[in-house]
Amino acid sequence: MNIGSNLTNHFLIAMPGLKDGNFFHTVTYICEHNNSGAMGIVLNRPTDIQLFDLLEQLDIAESVPEMGQQQIYIGGPVQTDRGFVLHTMERKWESTVAITDQIGITTSRDILQSIATGGGPKKSLIALGYAGWAAGQLESELKANAWLNGPADLYRLFDLPSEQRWNAAARLLGVDLNLLSGETGHA
Repeated sequence: MNIGSNLTNHFLIAMPGLKDGNFFHTVTYICEHNNSGAMGIVLNRPTDIQLFDLLEQLDIAESVPEMGQQQIYIGGPVQTDRGFVLHTMERKWESTVAITDQIGITTSRDILQSIATGGGPKKSLIALGYAGWAAGQLESELKANAWLNGPADLYRLFDLPSEQRWNAAARLLGVDLNLLSGETGHA
């Protein structure tokens, strides 16, 4: 990793030509990037599962019914049986790691209990699994033009409908993905 190339708190936007089924047309929020590699959560792969289903499976009582309607996402292909809650940082829970002063990620059950009773973070995205890259892997993929990257913002992270996040993240950089070809050419 080069000095100044830390992508923590950035969006990683799949280029149209990226054919990997795990990342085709995705936008991933990078939670950590260092010399050991990178970890992120895919933001635009909703599942058919709602929080209510997850709470029921974990035997957590829900006292605010509308909270149970929150969509669960596929966060990436690694550890798909493990849950991750990306959230605003009004407070910390048992295993919260602050990404920035505004955004954290938590993997402990207590945050789900808080969300179920209406005491959770103001904004959250719950995902099963994460995206991970070994040391140097993400940098190689960036050099191969598999990804665009740029600073993240709270609106695209939490408020924008998931089907709009990929294009909206690219527009932050002034890029219209609809104008890019998925094919490479040779002159």
